[in-house]
Amino acid sequence: MRVDKKRFIYLISPNKIKKSFYTNLKIVLSSNLVSFFQLRLKKYSLIEREKIGIKIKKICKEYNVKLIVNDDPNLAKKIGADGCHLGQNDVNIQRARKILGKKTIGITCHNSKKLIRHAVEDGANYIAIGAFFKSKTKKVNYIAEPSLISWAKRFTKLPLVIIGGITNKNFRKLLLHKPDFLAISGGIWGEKPTRVIEEFYENKRK
Repeated sequence: MRVDKKRFIYLISPNKIKKSFYTNLKIVLSSNLVSFFQLRLKKYSLIEREKIGIKIKKICKEYNVKLIVNDDPNLAKKIGADGCHLGQNDVNIQRARKILGKKTIGITCHNSKKLIRHAVEDGANYIAIGAFFKSKTKKVNYIAEPSLISWAKRFTKLPLVIIGGITNKNFRKLLLHKPDFLAISGGIWGEKPTRVIEEFYENKRK
């Protein structure tokens, strides 16, 4: 899994797909800051997620962004996504690997060194840890300290994605710990996406 330091954003879909979403997605991806887009739609049917996923896949391909499907390796395979992201209560990595083969599989490890160790042993392609801030997108059950980023970077060479309440106002302090990617959802979609992505770009340069 190649890491492009210029493309430090791991973008997660909003909870609801509005008519303006696809236009805004193209603008956000054109910033050249996004490496991954995760399709995470908990309240949509499988048929709806498939239709939306196919549209997003075309846009991601246009901007050379990898498409990751949350929770569902079968859907990831069906729409030809680049991989799948798993939570601790989803199917395990071994089962997902049988479905997806060599495609990218990432897993959430919350704030746990134990879960990070297991993810490495099980063959994950990347590890996600957090939350580092309170989030408007989902309920925060685990709070991670920045020191965990440094520990994880020493423990494994796997790409590290940090999650939880990250915005254009607080992300720079996390970059000091040199994670590979920042997972952002509400920090972009909860505001005006076109304006916020410009602020991420400008703040990254400072």
